[in-house]
Amino acid sequence: MAMASKELTGRQKAAILLISLGPDVSAQVYKHLSEEEIEQLTLEIASVRKVESHLKEEVLEQFHSLVLAQDYISQGGIGYAKSVLEKALGEGEAMDIINRLTSTLQVRPFDFARKSDPSQILNFIQNEHPQTIALILSYLESVQAGQILSELPQEVQADVAKRIALMDSTSPEIVNEVEMILEQKLSATATHDYTDAGGIEAVVEVLNSVDRSTERTILDALEIQDPELAEEIKKRMFVFEDIVTLDNRSIQRVIRDVENEDLQLALKVASEEVKEIVFSNMSQRMAETFKEEMEFMGPVRLRDVEEAQTRIVATIRRLEEAGEIVIARGGGDDIIV
Repeated sequence: MAMASKELTGRQKAAILLISLGPDVSAQVYKHLSEEEIEQLTLEIASVRKVESHLKEEVLEQFHSLVLAQDYISQGGIGYAKSVLEKALGEGEAMDIINRLTSTLQVRPFDFARKSDPSQILNFIQNEHPQTIALILSYLESVQAGQILSELPQEVQADVAKRIALMDSTSPEIVNEVEMILEQKLSATATHDYTDAGGIEAVVEVLNSVDRSTERTILDALEIQDPELAEEIKKRMFVFEDIVTLDNRSIQRVIRDVENEDLQLALKVASEEVKEIVFSNMSQRMAETFKEEMEFMGPVRLRDVEEAQTRIVATIRRLEEAGEIVIARGGGDDIIV
């Protein structure tokens, strides 16, 4: 009697899937797995002697259905996925796929909010506690969060930014409670483990998306409330590789104001894109001299390179604060006409 796919374990189905996909595709899948997963899956594949054609087709069809369902969910949520699948496969099979997904699917909290208009979200959260606002903004797209942060009262902006930066992990109970208030329909799809959100990188992304006046207001307030946090945020607001975002005039000004040795060290491990744009803003003779001196420099310590890049970034920030150059960020006040 032929075996049915429902009698197989998830690991056995994964092994059959990879065997069916072939070695090239399987190798690409392996790149996204942990060492333990690779070891377990390899042992499972090694134990497979022969895969009956009907079983292979069933596993491939199930995999295809799950991928489609996940794609539908990312487009419009569980309800949308169920509706599309019902039309394509019928109600019974659609529910079977959705049920299989819900045991493993991790829909990120506030997924529905990332598809909403920022002004609608603002109307709901603007009178909430700053910690609640920070939690919600930390889950939104950075551009969305930046727009909302810009519209909040100035006295709240810095407090919210600080809370995002200091946020580490939030219990699922709190996440679920806030999410249920914001959107009852998707409360059941929130993740059930401790979810990381916020942090320095999160607030930097948000601040990079706000307008200049909002950024200055928040950073000025943070410098008073928490100078160390403000400095850490400022350090990450612009990194050396971001020099590619500057206009040619600004890059030329930076080249003039920084030490040649610092620039040579910084370029030592920089990407080809950075090197190209910096050298293109030098005279041909200067660029050739730079390249020769970088070759003669030999191996350098990574610490020396990072310190040189930090000094260059400090110069860039100083020039920006003096109005000598412009660093393009979110908002419309940096548009040059």
